[in-house]
Amino acid sequence: MHTVAARAVAATPSTCGLPRIAVCITARSSFIHSLTHAPLSRAHPRQRRQVRVCSRSYASASSASPSSPAVSLSSSALGWLRRLISNWNLTTLATCTRTSSSDPTTNIAKLSSPITTTKMDVDKVSFYPLLLDIITDISEAHFVAIDLELSGVPSKGSWGKDSGKPTIQQRYLEIKEAAERYQILQIGITCVDQNVHDGKYTLKPYNFDLSPVISERGLDVERIFSFQSGAAEFLLGVNFDIGRPFTMGVPYLSRAEAKVAREKFAMRQDKTSMADIHIKPTETESLAFLERVRGEINAWVKSRNMDTPAYLNIAPVGYDTVKDGQRQAEELSRFEKRLVHQLVRAEFPELVTVSKKGFIQIVRFNKEREDRIAADRRRELEERIGRQKGFRWIIEALHGSNISNLDLRECAKDSVTGEPIFADMDDYKAQFNRAQGILRGNPKVIVGHNCFLDMVYIYRTFIGELPDTVEEFQRALHKLWPVVVDTKYMTTHNCGDISPISSLEQIAEQLSAQTTPILDTDKQHTKYNTMDAFHEAGFDSFLTAQVAVRLSAKLEREGTYIDVEDRRNSAAPTDITNGVANMKLTGNALFELQKEQKANGNVDASEAGGFTPSVPGAQWKRVGDPTLEPTSKDDLFEYDPTDLKHRFTKQDLTIPGGMPRFGSDFWRVYGNKFRVFGTQEGVCALDDSIESPIASDEDGGVEV
Repeated sequence: MHTVAARAVAATPSTCGLPRIAVCITARSSFIHSLTHAPLSRAHPRQRRQVRVCSRSYASASSASPSSPAVSLSSSALGWLRRLISNWNLTTLATCTRTSSSDPTTNIAKLSSPITTTKMDVDKVSFYPLLLDIITDISEAHFVAIDLELSGVPSKGSWGKDSGKPTIQQRYLEIKEAAERYQILQIGITCVDQNVHDGKYTLKPYNFDLSPVISERGLDVERIFSFQSGAAEFLLGVNFDIGRPFTMGVPYLSRAEAKVAREKFAMRQDKTSMADIHIKPTETESLAFLERVRGEINAWVKSRNMDTPAYLNIAPVGYDTVKDGQRQAEELSRFEKRLVHQLVRAEFPELVTVSKKGFIQIVRFNKEREDRIAADRRRELEERIGRQKGFRWIIEALHGSNISNLDLRECAKDSVTGEPIFADMDDYKAQFNRAQGILRGNPKVIVGHNCFLDMVYIYRTFIGELPDTVEEFQRALHKLWPVVVDTKYMTTHNCGDISPISSLEQIAEQLSAQTTPILDTDKQHTKYNTMDAFHEAGFDSFLTAQVAVRLSAKLEREGTYIDVEDRRNSAAPTDITNGVANMKLTGNALFELQKEQKANGNVDASEAGGFTPSVPGAQWKRVGDPTLEPTSKDDLFEYDPTDLKHRFTKQDLTIPGGMPRFGSDFWRVYGNKFRVFGTQEGVCALDDSIESPIASDEDGGVEV
């Protein structure tokens, strides 16, 4: 073990208004070497970044002053160092407050309690700081389980008074009406990582409160939603904080809302699309105002005085007068401002109006300036849309859309305070590009329990308007997620006409006695290991993930399913070369194989067009030479994580005795089917004839 001591020096103000603490770190050189060179392959990406930042800071300070290296750390960075030391099982980190200018080392307070961190409960402050790690967890997940808490659900019997059970279409219309009226208050996801090497599944649950409030100004998007009294009573009964989504909820913006925001922005910028105000002859005050403005503009345009400013301010009469030592507070009304805009647009095309607080400023038209202003406004709009997009970044990641326009600067913030932090942006980009390369064009398998209603709400909340028929919805949903699993259907498969008891809690309790497959919870997601939080979306998704793993393994193990394809392919190969065709050869074996290929003329086209001289003694060919053949499609220098031609293909591996392989006949029986009790059909099946799309719309989502 190593002891790291810190003594405070004078606190200096920071740009964010909070004090920055200058910390002197004393440690053995071997400790610093371990921070810099220790194997970090098993550490979380964020922990690796913290180790590198701290070690680099210390190394820089040590080279400047070997005797007493001082590293200036913000309060958030100090927290990083404390957690780092706790994770490395070091003894203590001492912090102190300078009480005397004569002795800066006095009053050193030791921290004896271990520091624990959790990333499970995500709010509007911690969302963007954790988003990069969440996207990484999604990219590495074998599947993702989901669950929702809602402000209202469909009312029973709303399809009419007809006797008998409703059809799937009637039930869908009932849910569609509710999804258009009520709000998702909380959403939980659990990323399940299949570790084939260790033979276990690692669960990483997250819990998000979702805010219906659009906090970003200037988007011009409104939402209308309501609460159902029965749903509110139920949520209050399980101690759900109904006010928390409004105060701390994560924002979101659906694709349809983003499209509306862009359309309204374009209309505001296109001044020719504005309807003119028609002034009647009897409106003498308005006519007099227009005449005054017209006269001021003509006088300013015709002026040849050298002192004439490059702009003209149209303000109320007496705007610049001062009375009792104070400027008059009178301003142009919105109606008067609109009249000025209309007048200049109609009679002075060489001029441009700029709206200011209380008045209108008129300047001469300059195309370069106007193009720059328009580009800046467009960029500001996209930044506002990106911030408001919020949870939809996760939805886009789940179905493999293009998320390359995520501003990683938003992620470089403290997850507790929301303050900007020092960050290695190259490390951020590397982690993001890796996750995006895995996700792009590879929608995740979505698992839910009794999730037909959940998927309708998710589509309405994050995608857009719901189709009118259940068949159209089935096709649209299947385009987004080719594989969706309903654990309620798995539990009640071939159950007959009588609906069995199949609540999530009961199923999870019955399956909890199974010792295989092995389920593990990530160390930073251990909240639910010591407590049950039924009807908290994160906890219910956690249970759903457990049920999906254990139940699918149980059904296959008990012989409910026979994998015909796997049994057919299990026979030994007739030719021994088939068994080693995919092996990587090295050393002499590779050299001999290459010689044999060249002798037989079997050289790959990408290799034949390689780096070879044209004639002896001539210069080597260079990139761009028309005589060079195209490079291989797998050339690393041609890799682009946003290009679908480089789509990631996951290895088709399974854990012995674990979940059946996705794509096997098992999931053709149990996958893509929703259990819908109380309907004539009882089951809603997705259309397997539709292939997953790869096209992207303007907002980074897959076209629907």
